Amino acid sequence: MPKIASAVASHPGLRRADNEDAYCVREDVGLYLVADGMGGHTAGEVASRLAAETIERFIDDTRDADANQTWPFPYDTALSLDGNRLKAAFRLANRRLAKAMQENGDLRGMATTVAALLVSQEPVIAHVGDSRIYRWRDGHLEQITQDHSWVSEQVRAGVMSVDDARRHPWRNVVTRALSGGEDPEVEVTPIDLQQGDRLLVCSDGLSGVVSPDRLEAIAGEAKAPQAICEDLVAAANEAGGPDNITVALLQVDVA
Repeated sequence: MPKIASAVASHPGLRRADNEDAYCVREDVGLYLVADGMGGHTAGEVASRLAAETIERFIDDTRDADANQTWPFPYDTALSLDGNRLKAAFRLANRRLAKAMQENGDLRGMATTVAALLVSQEPVIAHVGDSRIYRWRDGHLEQITQDHSWVSEQVRAGVMSVDDARRHPWRNVVTRALSGGEDPEVEVTPIDLQQGDRLLVCSDGLSGVVSPDRLEAIAGEAKAPQAICEDLVAAANEAGGPDNITVALLQVDVA
């Protein structure tokens, strides 16, 4: 496992009384996660928290797992062991949300996006929704997840520009989330890590209001990870802070 330094910062933003984001930063198991909850009063906060807790628990419980053990879902041979761990964790989180809604009718309709990075045997990312993961390398910032949102699908289809998508009134409409329904389609992708890389895992309270150029500049600052996280949150609030803001940052192979 590569040597990692990490940090996280979370803020409700300037227009929300509550923070419905949740996160997990566990260097000991290599899990870095941000969840952005959606729903009525307090329900979004419950959804993101339950998802983060369930995923963290499963990754912790399976740190010594192998492909031959009993899995809660069919083992996907197209994925690595860690890819299967993340995919199963997301699906278990979805079922945990379903159980919570059955037990408490006030939570019905809650959902959450999740983006997660697992740095263990083989680094892998997984996500549903529009929480994002970026990689900063050699001075350039690259978005390495594709949003599961209506506007992003229009951009990929070539019928909407990126600038128009950022301003569109439906920009917050996601097409995938953990919502307690059928097992979600979790996008799982292996990634490579190199010395000096920085990985950002964030909610759309950051990516939706701070320009890519500004994100790239802050991510490349010659500062400690915690200071960079705080600068990113500050940039989102300077841009109006319309939503909750959470960012986890990893720096690879620090001396």
